[in-house]
Amino acid sequence: MFQLTEPSIELEKSYKDYINEWEATGEEIVPTAAKRDGKSFVELIKEWEAQKTDQVYERGWVPASLYFLIDENKKIYGALQIRHELNQSLLNMGGHIGYGIRPSERRKGLATQMLSLSFERVKKLGIEKVLVTCDKNNIGSAKTIIKNGGVLENEVEGEDRITQRYWIKID
Repeated sequence: MFQLTEPSIELEKSYKDYINEWEATGEEIVPTAAKRDGKSFVELIKEWEAQKTDQVYERGWVPASLYFLIDENKKIYGALQIRHELNQSLLNMGGHIGYGIRPSERRKGLATQMLSLSFERVKKLGIEKVLVTCDKNNIGSAKTIIKNGGVLENEVEGEDRITQRYWIKID
């Protein structure tokens, strides 16, 4: 029923609906890679494609791929970014995978399913163990990670939050 798919022009209408909902809440869009930032959808697709390449090292980033969780009608329920490797910042706080579900579709098990679906793509990148992090106050995200085999390694205190660091072995 649900699948992860890369951004494509056929998802433009669904993306606008998805991102408008996020923006209307005033919440921080997660993952931040899914943000619109005033760009057209075509510009965003080009940017997301470029983010998968070595070009991003110049910005202090690592290559990463963005996926949307969609149904058979191409409705976008969530977004997930897989970082192909970790730099020091991602090792400390960000992790390999960042994800978010649109506000109206939360508490339905979709984040758990989306994270699980990402493991096939993670395997293709040669990653055997992924780091997934969440804010200590984000109980829902912690439950999602644990349901997917996450084992808490530690908590890292930042300036404005405590980040929990979980490792998931990819089979």
